[in-house]
Amino acid sequence: MKEGQAKAIERLDYAPPAFWIDSVDLTFDLDPAKTRVLNKMQVRRNSAAAPQALRLLGQELNLARVLVNGAGTSFKIEGDELVLENLPEGDAPFALEIFTTCAPAKNTQLSGLYVSQGTFFTQCEAEGFRRITYFLDRPDVMASYQVLLRASKADYPVLLSNGNLVESGELDDGRHFARWQDPHKKPSYLFALVAGKLVAREQQITSRAGNKHLLQVWVRPGDLGKTEHAMNSLMASIAWDEARFGLTLDLERFMIVATSDFNMGAMENKGLNIFNTKYVLASEATATDTDFANIESVVGHEYFHNWTGNRVTCRDWFQLSLKEGLTVFRDQEFSQDMAGSPSARAVKRIEDVRVLRTAQFPEDAGPMAHPVRPDSYVEINNFYTVTIYEKGAEVVRMQHRLVGREGFARGMKLYFERHDGQAVTCDDFAQAIADANPASPLALHLEQFKRWYSQAGTPHVKAVGQYDADAGRYTLTLSQSCAATPGQPNKLPFVIPVALGLLDAQGKALPLQLDGEATAGSTERTVVLTEESLTLGFVNVTSQPVPSLLRGFSAPVVLDHDYSDTELLTLLAHDGDAFNRWEAGQRLMLRIAINAIADSTITEGANGQIDQNLLPDALVQAMRAVLRHPQLDAAFKELVLTLPSESYIAEQLTQVDPQRVHAVREALRLQLALSLQADWAWAWDEHQASGAYRPDATSSGRRALAGLALAMLCLAARATGDEVWPGKTYQRFKIAANMTDRFNALSALVMSGHELAQPALARFHALFKDDALVLDKWFALQAGSTDRGGNVLPAVKALLKHPDFHIKNPNRARSVIFSYCSANPGAFHRRDAAGYVFWAERVLELDALNPQVAARLARALDRWSKLAEPYRTAAREAIARVAAKADLSNDVREVVTRALAD
Repeated sequence: MKEGQAKAIERLDYAPPAFWIDSVDLTFDLDPAKTRVLNKMQVRRNSAAAPQALRLLGQELNLARVLVNGAGTSFKIEGDELVLENLPEGDAPFALEIFTTCAPAKNTQLSGLYVSQGTFFTQCEAEGFRRITYFLDRPDVMASYQVLLRASKADYPVLLSNGNLVESGELDDGRHFARWQDPHKKPSYLFALVAGKLVAREQQITSRAGNKHLLQVWVRPGDLGKTEHAMNSLMASIAWDEARFGLTLDLERFMIVATSDFNMGAMENKGLNIFNTKYVLASEATATDTDFANIESVVGHEYFHNWTGNRVTCRDWFQLSLKEGLTVFRDQEFSQDMAGSPSARAVKRIEDVRVLRTAQFPEDAGPMAHPVRPDSYVEINNFYTVTIYEKGAEVVRMQHRLVGREGFARGMKLYFERHDGQAVTCDDFAQAIADANPASPLALHLEQFKRWYSQAGTPHVKAVGQYDADAGRYTLTLSQSCAATPGQPNKLPFVIPVALGLLDAQGKALPLQLDGEATAGSTERTVVLTEESLTLGFVNVTSQPVPSLLRGFSAPVVLDHDYSDTELLTLLAHDGDAFNRWEAGQRLMLRIAINAIADSTITEGANGQIDQNLLPDALVQAMRAVLRHPQLDAAFKELVLTLPSESYIAEQLTQVDPQRVHAVREALRLQLALSLQADWAWAWDEHQASGAYRPDATSSGRRALAGLALAMLCLAARATGDEVWPGKTYQRFKIAANMTDRFNALSALVMSGHELAQPALARFHALFKDDALVLDKWFALQAGSTDRGGNVLPAVKALLKHPDFHIKNPNRARSVIFSYCSANPGAFHRRDAAGYVFWAERVLELDALNPQVAARLARALDRWSKLAEPYRTAAREAIARVAAKADLSNDVREVVTRALAD
C-alpha cells in the first residue's frame, strides 16, 4: 500500500482485537526461491468486542489454502488483508489453517523472512511477521508458538527458532528437521527463525536461582574467534539482571545469531536474539574500544528485553517506549556498573547525554517531533527514534531519581507482579513505580509527570540567582517553558527534578540550608520544579556562590543560566559533579563559537579558513590544567578537550550557515592544537598502552586521550609544516598492536589532510579487505573527512563505485552515504547544492530496495528550515524532488511530507 492510500493510525482509536489467537503451529519448508509456510492457529472471538469479520494482515504472500476446522471456507482479499466472515459463532476456539508461499531471496527490505549470504533470517519487529504468513500482526495478540523447520541438511545444517529444541532428525532426500517450542506466550513481532551454515560458541551457566542454562553465540564459520567478548557480555548481563532486579533467565537456552544484513542493531526475539555483526564480532585486531563498549551495551540491551519487552510487552506500538525507553535505561545502568569507578560512570553518563543533545534535542525541535508516546503515525518504522529510546530512558531515569534506587527496585517488582505475561501501557509502568512509593514526589505528581509521555519538545529551565551579602542569603528562581511542536502549540508544566549544589569562589562545596530549615544539610539536593516557576532561598551563605545546576543531567531539559566566564572556569576547575565540570568547559567553548560565528569582523580566507585566535588565554590555560591534572581520568580529559560538534553548535543558532560553523570550529580546534602542542606531546607519551590489550574503562580512556593527542599533533603539524609527528603517526599506524591505536593513527592522518593519508588508507584496505566490519570503518572515515577543498563529495561518489561497496547491505550504505549526508555537515552542505542532489538520488535509490534505510537517510534534512540561504532553498527543492516520486514508500513519504510542512 503506497502513501496515497495510507491513513494515519491514531492512538486514541485503539481497540482490542476482535479475535484472540491462543496458539500457533508453524511449519516451514525453507527454500530461497519459494518457502512454504503452513500456519495452524487456534482462534477465538473476543467476547468483549462487537461481532465482525476476521481481518488478517499479509504482504507479498502467495495464498494457496484456507481451512476452518479442517474444511474449506470462503474468503476475500482486500488490499493487504485476508478477510474471513463465515466463521463459527460463540466463544469456543476454532482451528484456522493458512498455507502460503514467499520468496525470501527477493526480499531486499530485510523485513519478514529473507536470505543473507545463503542463510535464512527473520526480522519481525515491528510489522514483519505479516510478510511470513497472514496474521493479527499486533503486539497485544500473544500466543503460544510451536515451530517445525525443514530444509536441506547440506545447505542449512543449523535450524533455530524461539524457545527450546524439543525434537530433531533426518528426512528423505537429504533434508532434516527441527521442532522448537516456546514455553512463553509472545506477540508475533518476537518470532524468529534462522537456518544456515553456522557455528557456535557455547557456555553452560548456573543462575543464582540454581537453574542451568546453555548460552550460544552463532556466527558464520571463520568468525568464531571474534565472539568471546559477546559471550562474556551476555554472561555479565544475566548476572547483573539477577543481582540488580532479581530477574532470572527463564529459558533452557539463550541464543544470539549474527548477520551482516540487518536494518537495526539487534532484535530481542524471545530466546533467539538476531544481531547485526557490528554488535557481536570483536577482536583487538579488528575492533576498537568503542566497538567493544557498544557490543557490551547492545548485548545487555537485548538480553534485558527478555523481561522488559518480552515477558511484559506493549499493548500497541504507541507504547513502544514502554519497552525501549525502560530497556535503554537498564542498559545504561548496566554499562555504568560495569565501568566500575565513579569517574568511569560519569564518562558513560556524559556520552549518553551527548547522544541525547546532538540527536534527540534536534528531533524535538524539528518536523518529526513527537512525544515519547506518539499520538499518530503512518509508518511505525519511522518511530524507532531517539525520542522513543534515549528520551524515553531519561523519563525512566527521572522516575528513578524521584523514588530512589531502592524505591525503583520496589516499583519494578510490583510492575512484574501485576503485568507478567501481559501487553500493557506506559501508564501501567508509571503507576506501578508510583504505587510502590506512595510518599514519593512521583506519586504526589503522577498525573502531571505523565506529561513527559504526552508532550513533545524539550523544556527550557531558566535559572536566575541573586545574592544578598548582608543577609547571607542566596535566592534562586527556576522557571520552565516549552516551545510549540507540530500539533501541540501549548504546553503545560512538566515535573522536572533539578539536582543542584553551590560552590564558593574557590570551588569549595557549600552546605545547603533552605528557608525554614534548622540546620544545613548535604552539599547537594534535588528540588522538584512542578509549576511554571519556583523560588528557593538558601541561608547562611557566607560568600557569593556559583550555582552548579542540573547535576548529572537530572532531567532532559535545556538549562538557561547567565553564567559568567569566571563562574564557568570555577566549575570547570572544581565542581565535584563530573557532568557539570565537563558541561562548564562545553559552555565556554560553545559561547566562544557562537560569538565568533556572529562576528562579521572575523573573516575566512580564500581557503575557507579563519586565521586568527578565538579562544581567550584563560580558557586555554584551563584546558591545559585539565589535560595535565594528575587526578582526573584520561577518558574524562578526552571528553573535556573535545569541542562541541558542528551539529550541536548549529542547533544553538536561529539561522545556520554550515560552512561558517565548520570554519569557526576548525579555527578553535587548530588553536587548541597549536597552543597546547607540548602538552599534547606529553599526553601522547604518558598514555601509551603497555602490556596485553584490555577493553576496560581505564585502558580505553588512556587510548582515547592518546588518540586525541595524536590528532591534535597532526593538525598542528599541518599548520606549521612539521613532518615529525605525521611520520610518527604513520609509523604508529603500521606497528599498532590493536585496532584502536591503528585506527586512531589513520584518522589523525586523514583528518589532518596529510599526504601520508593515502598510502595509509591503501595499506589499511590491503590488510583488512576481507573483513566487512573493518572495511565499513575505512569507508566511513573517508566519507566523513572534513576537507574544505570541496573534494569530499567526489571522493564519496568514487567510493560508491568501489568494488567493495554494496548498497543493498545496510552497514555498507550507512558507512558511506550516511557518514557523508548525516555526519559531515561541513562537506554535505555545499553552496552549489551538489550534496543535496546526491542525497535525493540516494534516498530514491535506497527506497526501491529498503524503505527503512531510505527513511533514515531522508531525515538528514529534517532541519532544513534553519539553514541560511542559499542552502535553505536548495535543501527544500531536494526534499520536494523526493516527495514528487509517485511510488514512494510510506516510510519515506511520511518523513519528507512532514519535513516540507515545517
